Amino acid sequence: MPTRDDAWPQGTPCWVDCQVDDTAKAREFYSELFGWDIQDSPEEAGGYLMAMKSGKPAAGIGPKPEGMAVPSAWTTYFAADSADDIAATVTEAGGQTFMPPFDVMDVGRMVVAADPTGAAFGVWEAKAHTGAGIFNEHGAYCWNELHTREYEHAKDFYAKVFGWSYTEIGDGETFSYSTFALPGGGGIGGINDDTKMPGENPPHWLTWFQADDTDAVLARATELGATVVAGPDDSPAGRMGIVQGPQGEAFGVIDPTHVVGKFPGQQD
Repeated sequence: MPTRDDAWPQGTPCWVDCQVDDTAKAREFYSELFGWDIQDSPEEAGGYLMAMKSGKPAAGIGPKPEGMAVPSAWTTYFAADSADDIAATVTEAGGQTFMPPFDVMDVGRMVVAADPTGAAFGVWEAKAHTGAGIFNEHGAYCWNELHTREYEHAKDFYAKVFGWSYTEIGDGETFSYSTFALPGGGGIGGINDDTKMPGENPPHWLTWFQADDTDAVLARATELGATVVAGPDDSPAGRMGIVQGPQGEAFGVIDPTHVVGKFPGQQD
């Protein structure tokens, strides 16, 4: 069971949470789907819920900001040694912050930003809450990827902000995708060129949750009122599907042990 108790290295996807209209309904849906033990936070946390898996923090569920007409969505947060410094770098690199960095009680300091292509993400400076304590197992997040139609622009931005390097795994023609890594490390997430994909989806970060049985999770999600918008499909990354939750929030489900085929252009 992969777990972590310390703060994550800067630039690593370290936390995910969703903002919804009805947190009680989201609690019911995700506890049934992933077996989360979803706990209330202190009153001053504004109704934020903490999802626990095997006694470790796995994800958060919170209400949408009052007075802001925003869609329900999962947000990916990246670890920062200093949220203030990263916020400044985001602006210098051509992104935007939606509000100045702020303290979340004694648990951390954060900022919500958007890259120059329009995809929103969070930045988390850990204090009492160090981020996800469980990952890469059933019911926990295992991958985070950016979907954008400005592929090279996005890569340049995140390299400036977090120091990422990239490994291309597509052929650049039918499929453009790169994994990103911190200096000296392996792939910790991905960036997808959506110009190679059908439709006109807005730029976004997609959270993937690991599943022991993708088909069973997708079937259960449907029973609970969600919509399966893609899959289940076999792929070189695993057997996967994309779900739109009952309140409209999208997320991926993948069994990375069920690998079929190779990526376009992938060598033996």
